[in-house]
Amino acid sequence: MTSSATVQSGLFSVPLEILEELFLNLPPEEVVCTCRLVCRQWKEVADSEYLWRERCRRERYHLRDVSRTPKDWRLFYFLCKKRRNLLKNPRAEDQFQDWQILETGYDKWKVEDVRVPHPDERVQKNFVTACQMCKKSQLIDLEREGYNPEFMDHFQPDIKISDWYDPQWENSSHYEICVELLNQNKEPVHTFAPKAVFAWVDNSAKWNQMTHVFQNYGPGVRYIRFTHGGRDASYWGDVSGIRITDSCVEICPSVETQ
Repeated sequence: MTSSATVQSGLFSVPLEILEELFLNLPPEEVVCTCRLVCRQWKEVADSEYLWRERCRRERYHLRDVSRTPKDWRLFYFLCKKRRNLLKNPRAEDQFQDWQILETGYDKWKVEDVRVPHPDERVQKNFVTACQMCKKSQLIDLEREGYNPEFMDHFQPDIKISDWYDPQWENSSHYEICVELLNQNKEPVHTFAPKAVFAWVDNSAKWNQMTHVFQNYGPGVRYIRFTHGGRDASYWGDVSGIRITDSCVEICPSVETQ
């Protein structure tokens, strides 16, 4: 806690600890956009490391590694608060709503219940590819999601992606993913496109996770295009390919939270 000095503003004065507690109980946007403009002393309190570190503590935004502390606790707080999956319908709960089907194969995409338990028990459905190549995609407009161009260019927060896939155990299968950071003209400026994963026949089928973090990608990122899919690797008719679910794209602090 900072010292118990008195903060003066205009015709009234407020003990510092009371002002800090008041700011801690106001909406954070109001503290930044309104309170810090009242006077110099209020600005100092609104910008203080203590205030935002304490908000993180109270709202349980914990550091994954306590030896690595954020350079800017206010930025860390807002990134934690806004952090969410920017992909819509990632778990097939609404069939194919919000997804653009790029390729569908002869037998087409399907939605089924998960056949083996997912690490997250809330995941109960998955997308299933056909024997021929199936691909689907989503385009994320970062400004529409609340990350304006000035913020993205100045802070360049980490962009974390993940995807879960389950190979079929009856036959070998193929999985692929491509995530692109796009500029204003929707042209790729950075791309994550690892080699396709070929999963051979294995009776001990389990969920596998693909992850990647974009860092220090430079200014100009305005959209994210997430594309994934797969097929049966042997082209057998009436045989499904890969199962996919719980896809995720997050804007998150560079100092990871729990």
